[in-house]
Amino acid sequence: MNRIAAVVGLLAVCLNPSCDAFRTNLSHEVEDYLARYADRMQELYYEAQKAEWESNTHIVEGDTTNAARTRRANEALAAFVGSVENIERIRGFLDKRGRLTPLQVRQLEAMLYTAANAPGVVPELVSERIAAKTEQVEQLYGFEYKLNGQPITPNEIDARLRQSDDLAERLAVWRASKEVGPVLKPGLVELRRLRNETVRALGYSDFFAYQVSEYGMSSDEMLALTDRLIEQLRPLYRELHTWARYTLAERYGQPVPDMLPAHWLPNRWGQDWTALVRVEGLDLDAALADRSSQWIVEQGEEFYTSLGFEPLPGSFWELSSLYPLPPDAGYKKNTHASAWHMDLDDDVRSLMSVEPNAYWWETTLHELGHIYYYISYSRPEVPLVLREGANRAYHEGIGSLIGLASMQRGFLIGQELADPAAEVDEIRQLLQEALNYAVFIPFSAGVMTRFEHALYAEDLPPDSLNAKWWQLVRDYQGVAPPTPRGEEHADPLTKTHINDDPAQYYDYALANALLFQLHDHIAREILEQDPHDTNYWGSRETGDFLRALMEPGASRPWREVLRETTGRELDARAMVEYFQPLYDWLLEQNAGRTPTLR
Repeated sequence: MNRIAAVVGLLAVCLNPSCDAFRTNLSHEVEDYLARYADRMQELYYEAQKAEWESNTHIVEGDTTNAARTRRANEALAAFVGSVENIERIRGFLDKRGRLTPLQVRQLEAMLYTAANAPGVVPELVSERIAAKTEQVEQLYGFEYKLNGQPITPNEIDARLRQSDDLAERLAVWRASKEVGPVLKPGLVELRRLRNETVRALGYSDFFAYQVSEYGMSSDEMLALTDRLIEQLRPLYRELHTWARYTLAERYGQPVPDMLPAHWLPNRWGQDWTALVRVEGLDLDAALADRSSQWIVEQGEEFYTSLGFEPLPGSFWELSSLYPLPPDAGYKKNTHASAWHMDLDDDVRSLMSVEPNAYWWETTLHELGHIYYYISYSRPEVPLVLREGANRAYHEGIGSLIGLASMQRGFLIGQELADPAAEVDEIRQLLQEALNYAVFIPFSAGVMTRFEHALYAEDLPPDSLNAKWWQLVRDYQGVAPPTPRGEEHADPLTKTHINDDPAQYYDYALANALLFQLHDHIAREILEQDPHDTNYWGSRETGDFLRALMEPGASRPWREVLRETTGRELDARAMVEYFQPLYDWLLEQNAGRTPTLR
């Protein structure tokens, strides 16, 4: 009896979930499932990315071949990651998360998040949504802009808004840039419905809340964070806004307006005012005028190898689409710069339209930052489903960090793109940088974030899109349309992200705050240089710091990574400190002027 009791007792212990043997068996079961899931997901993801690549790089009016292939590939991927079987398996394992490793839990949570974007419990909705997005992208990037009846490219629109001093021309170009909006409105309204309904199938309140959840935050928490960034930078932005009103009124010979007319600004959405200022001694457009587009990209690669990174794989050069299409190409491509991790492994590509100017110099270094981030975490230690940034803002933060560094005086002198003997007005250089980075915060953290929250979480009526947009633009940016813009227009939809990268624009605002925290650390702790005048080129220690930041991918909590690298939580303090000398100068310049922003 004693032996029987002992055996029964032993069996009872080993069937207990706390038993080591039970825990080990469960872990093996999960590992086997994760491996099989990753293999199949990678195969389908690669096919979908290749189809998307063709749809973005070879747009032929009237040809539906790419659209059909893209739809089929995305449907196949969605059917797998969102299958009822996978959702049930993932949820079942997560119910036993206490017996799993932290890395296993992170993988399963990432997989469930992905499933919610295309849940198999509503397959008809998923198919409709994929088809609707594919059609929307083709309409967006296949649209032919016209100025005075003649075709004009997005690059040409941007160049004229940066360079022209003719207000009549500026107004015509600005209006031309908005003509795509009404074309996109029906598709966007339908996409809003489909995006909301698909994620609600797995319990999310709306698509905005779903996207925010990847940060481990609620919508209210994200809005509080973005509001805090705006509040911290508002004094600086108020002074920049006042300076711009008076400066541009004088330039155009007009009365000083309360709100900045949108067509006065050198960007279609007023998100970047950099072109308002030229820095003597740092005329990068002139320095690059006799360089080739290919040289720009090659210099970008050389910068990263100088930090200790490997050269780009040969496939990057063979398969990327890096330069503008020739006029007689017979097809179009997406002109918005982007980096692609095609197979979540070694197929990395970039889609750009590089030209030899300051904009594409910075953009190229930025996009290659994404590419090297992909390469850094594409290693066996990082599971396939966690080959992403620590959060979405980290990718933009790294890219923008290098973009900032690539435009600083020390960096440009090192590349013989600036004369070391030239006198540089440091305040003017700071002003130019603030017109990029600080001006962007009210647009990204304010206008875009609040508009998309209203669109998805508040079910913004279709006949109120333009009114809501311009109310937000006025409140956050202090910008007004040149003339009244009724609901026959759809100006917010001219912003590409609202169509094809929705409810994530706060990523860019957080990335700006992040890049200044990282830059401050690199400048002060590694290079021991003035944060306003650095040269990262050739610093292997900087490369080691960046590699340590990038290599974990999403395998560790982003807040931990941030505290370890910068020693503090995410906020805009580093940006405020960086621009403090400029703020003091602006107060002097604006003395006696009337601010119109709260």
